[in-house]
Amino acid sequence: MGAGGRDFHNFNVFFKRRPEYVVVAFTASSQIPGIDDRRYPPSLAGARYPKGIPIVSEPELPDLIQEYDVDEVVFAYSDVSHEYVMHKASWIASLGCDFTLMGPKVTQLRSRVPVIAVNAVRTGSGKSQTTRKVCEVLKAMAKRVVAIRHPMPYGDLSRQGVQRFETYKDLERHKCTIEEREEYEPHLDRGTIVYAGIDYAEILRSAEAEADVIVWDGGNNDFSFYKPDLQIVVADPHRPGHERTYHPGETNVRLAHVVVINKETTTDYQNIEAVRRSVQELNPGAVIVDAASPITVDHPEWIRGKRALVIEDGPTLTHGEMKYGAGVIAAQRYGASEIVDPRPWLVGGMKDTFKQYPAIGALLPAMGYSKEQIRDMEKTINACECDVVLVATPIDLRKIVSIKHRAVRVGYELEEIGRPKLEDLIKECLGRVGTSGLSRSGKETGLKSDARVGGMKKAARKSARVRGKR
Repeated sequence: MGAGGRDFHNFNVFFKRRPEYVVVAFTASSQIPGIDDRRYPPSLAGARYPKGIPIVSEPELPDLIQEYDVDEVVFAYSDVSHEYVMHKASWIASLGCDFTLMGPKVTQLRSRVPVIAVNAVRTGSGKSQTTRKVCEVLKAMAKRVVAIRHPMPYGDLSRQGVQRFETYKDLERHKCTIEEREEYEPHLDRGTIVYAGIDYAEILRSAEAEADVIVWDGGNNDFSFYKPDLQIVVADPHRPGHERTYHPGETNVRLAHVVVINKETTTDYQNIEAVRRSVQELNPGAVIVDAASPITVDHPEWIRGKRALVIEDGPTLTHGEMKYGAGVIAAQRYGASEIVDPRPWLVGGMKDTFKQYPAIGALLPAMGYSKEQIRDMEKTINACECDVVLVATPIDLRKIVSIKHRAVRVGYELEEIGRPKLEDLIKECLGRVGTSGLSRSGKETGLKSDARVGGMKKAARKSARVRGKR
């Protein structure tokens, strides 16, 4: 059970070459539109799956279980509540199957160079600007840095095994969605090479060849695909309590060496301290870094007294469940007369987004998983009766869609408050591990997954199941 990312990785590192398992399908959740009705291609599925593996909508799961006499269902997507996960577990158990969550030991790959992983407790916590900060610190130390991004394979899977991005032409060549561009462009603007795709063992081989340090740029609130030497996790005091009630965000907090409490200048002190206490209870050994994401606006004078349409990062508003972001803060700070509700002017796929996520409210999420969705978003923006548009997305949306209204760009970067700073912790880590990486030992090649010695392998050897059972 996946969403076009963690599910593929779990298959690649554990199930792909194991004859005691037959994987009959991937199911796609509704988190990301349009990722079902595809096939995991033979080129990635391997010799045991010469026709590839079908990807179907999650509601079809009961029929698959009955048709193939399925024994086990693996849950493999992120940024969902613990209650949501257990409802899925109860559903699967009622269909007669085991329900499995795979952890780091059986899914993380090892690198020959040090790995710094940046993850979060929820989507929209400020993970991307934290990753950029880490890359800047490493470059100031004269390190060759490569960022490896959590997968977003929304296109032709057979062409997305290993993707390398160095220039904007690479974004065009790989036909990147808005969500992909939001994550890659800020790195490219700073001269950081980015890898992504589907086959993260091959991606690691390629990245190791041109990096002194690899920075894992996490997605949603998933944990790293690589065993990190330094695990940095970003927590959000705008959503206190979520650090212990969402999967696998709580796992990240418990794994963290460093927890960054972000956005401290735009929330209440009580929220900050609630998150601090929660982190200290879950992981007493974690170092806590206090931080903010200061907002910049290119034309603040265009906002005062005007009716503002606010466009925020899409996933942050949808499955991230944030009620506001940097755009709303900028509108309030610079005196907008009102925040315009876009719902009367929604077009096409934008209507579907609000139907699926009705709690979005009077904001417009930047949705661009397809050309049709980008077109519908552009039509919605231009139909809105507003004076100014606040573009508070990680990339400048004005480069992607034609906006007829005046448009203001809202930006944000990470800024630590006091000590310790990330620079201090990164230097300490690299001084401790040198150039070899904590996760390397003996004659390991850097591509050996803990999955090869993990508990699931032992369980498989002991299993009484008949070989080939689904």
